[in-house]
Amino acid sequence: MEYINRSLERKFTRMSEFFKAVLVTGARQVGKTTMLKHLSEGQSRTYVTLDNLMARELAKTDPVLFFQTYKPPVIIDEVQHAPELFSQIKIISDESEETGLFWLTGSQQFAMMKNVRETLAGRIGILELYSLSKNEKDGVLFDNELDFSLDCLLSRQKVVPKNDVVSVFEHIWRGGMPQVFRADAEQRQEYYDSYVNTYLMRDVADLGGVTDTLRFGKFLTACAALVSEQVNYKNLSDAADISQPTAKAWLRLLEGLGIVYILQPYSNNALSRLTKTPKLYFCDTGLCAHLSMWLTPETLRSGAASGHYFENYVVAELLKNYAYSQTRANMSYFRDSNSKEIDVFVEESGLIHPLEIKKSANPGTRDVKKFEVLDKAAAKRGAGGIVCMCEEVIPIDAQNCFIPCNLL
Repeated sequence: MEYINRSLERKFTRMSEFFKAVLVTGARQVGKTTMLKHLSEGQSRTYVTLDNLMARELAKTDPVLFFQTYKPPVIIDEVQHAPELFSQIKIISDESEETGLFWLTGSQQFAMMKNVRETLAGRIGILELYSLSKNEKDGVLFDNELDFSLDCLLSRQKVVPKNDVVSVFEHIWRGGMPQVFRADAEQRQEYYDSYVNTYLMRDVADLGGVTDTLRFGKFLTACAALVSEQVNYKNLSDAADISQPTAKAWLRLLEGLGIVYILQPYSNNALSRLTKTPKLYFCDTGLCAHLSMWLTPETLRSGAASGHYFENYVVAELLKNYAYSQTRANMSYFRDSNSKEIDVFVEESGLIHPLEIKKSANPGTRDVKKFEVLDKAAAKRGAGGIVCMCEEVIPIDAQNCFIPCNLL
C-alpha cells in the first residue's frame, strides 16, 4: 500500500530534534506506527511492539534488560502496556545528550498520560495523530497557518480541488482509517466490524476493566446516535441499561482511546446563564456512520442526520489542523439559556474566531449576527464566518467569510 504523507510529520520531526523522547498518541490503526517507520527509513532504529506478550512481560519485569535487548534509538509501540519503562527512559535520557532516542506510540489513556507527564517532564514531547483528514487523502498540505482571514483562505484555495459535496460525504462515510482508504463497501463494513469487536473491545477490557461487551456495544451505538449533540448521560445510560456514573466513565474511556472528542462549552464571567454541557463528536466519522448503519455515502448525504455528520466532519478537520499546526488553539462552543448557539469558537493568540457550520452550499448571512455576543463578553474577536459547502471563499463583511469546508 502506498504511503500517505501525514501533516503531523513536520511537527514530529521538529519535536524529535528537541526532546529525548516523543510520544505519538491516538486511536488504534490511525497510522502511528506506519508514520514512525516511514520517518525512520535510513536510520538504524530498533523496533518493538508491546502487543507482543513476551516483549511486554520483559518490559514490565526488567526494564533495564529490556533496553539492553532493544537499544535506543528505538520505536516502542503501544507503550501504555508497560508504564514501568518510563523511569528507565528517564535514566537513559539523563545520561545522554542525544535527542530523539525514544519514539513511542500509545493510546492517550489518562493513567498513562499522568505517569508520563510526571516521570518524563521536560524530556518528552506528546503529539496526537488522528485518522486521515480529507486533505491528507487528497495529497494537500497547506503551507500557511489557519487564521480564517480572507488572505489566508484565498491562499489555501489555490492548492485544493474544488469543494464538492459528493466527495465530502464519501470521506465522511468512508472515514479516515488508512486501511479503508481504497476499500469497497463490503470490505469497509468488515473492517469496522472487526475494529469494534477486536481492538476496541479488547482495549476497553484491558484499560477500562469493561467486561460486559454487549452493554458496551449498545453504549457505543447510542453515542453514534448522539453525534454533534449535547452529551445526555440519561439517554446513554438508558440505551445501554447502565447507571449514569458508568456512562460517564465509559465515555471518558472512549475519549482516552481516541474514539470520541468532547467539545467543551465556552465559559466567560461576563456572560451569565451559559450551558455547562459538552458536545459529543467522533474522531473518525466513518466509524460513527458504521455504528449507525448508514450503508452508503448517498443515503448518509440525503438522510436526516446529514447536517450532524457534516458538523462532526468540520469539527474533526479543525481538531486535526490544530493538533498538527505550529499554533495551539482551544476549541469550544457557545450556547446560552435562550438556546442561542454558535457551533465553534477557536481561541488562539488572544483572539476568538467564531464559526457557524452549515451543510448548505448557499447559506444566508444571518448567522453572523450571533457573533456580536463576543462584544458583550468583552472578548477580542478574530476573523470567522460560516463553514459550508460553497465552492469558493466569499467575504460576508470585514471580519467574516463563507468558508469552503475543504480549506480547514
